[in-house]
Amino acid sequence: MTNRTWDLILIGGASGVGKSLAAARLAAGTGAFVVEFDDVVAAAQELTTAAQHPGLHHFTDGAVPARELTPGRVLELQIATAEALEPALIGVVRNRLTVPVPAVVEGDYLTPAACARAVALGRAAGREVRAVFLHEGDADRIAANYAAREPEDGVQTDRAEVSARYSHWLADGARRHALPVVDCRPWPTLAERMERALGADGAPGGQISV
Repeated sequence: MTNRTWDLILIGGASGVGKSLAAARLAAGTGAFVVEFDDVVAAAQELTTAAQHPGLHHFTDGAVPARELTPGRVLELQIATAEALEPALIGVVRNRLTVPVPAVVEGDYLTPAACARAVALGRAAGREVRAVFLHEGDADRIAANYAAREPEDGVQTDRAEVSARYSHWLADGARRHALPVVDCRPWPTLAERMERALGADGAPGGQISV
């Protein structure tokens, strides 16, 4: 996507599906820079306590360790955390709309609802905001990604199961909000399919799955 027609791209997806690499490649080809939403999450958690904002602290110090919860319960808390962070994403988007420098925002906690609102905010401001969700629903594939990325942590079966379920939740929500969903595999064609989903010709990607 060397012929950039957008101001801001939002890349959502579960942990372990390749968002960071996809964002880096997209930014490198367009002159944009990458905003890692995890940094915003960490800042929000540092500024609050569990008593002040419990929705941000399900997995921070003092919370029940994820390994002691069922995958279903971890998924519920993951979704709750993402929804609690929606105002933070909107704040990032509002700030990016005030400057002319293109950016790519990526992170686990970007929800379809917040991304759809961000697209609408961009439209109202006369700026081009687009969103895409990367999807990998195979827990074994995600576990293999974790093993390659974090070999020191051993096999992370339960974490991968949560990530796969969360990926399905994000993909379903994205389709409801008419946001494009791109399957991570086959990996060699991911960049090309992302480009098509985002509408390299200037047209919105629309409700598609590629």
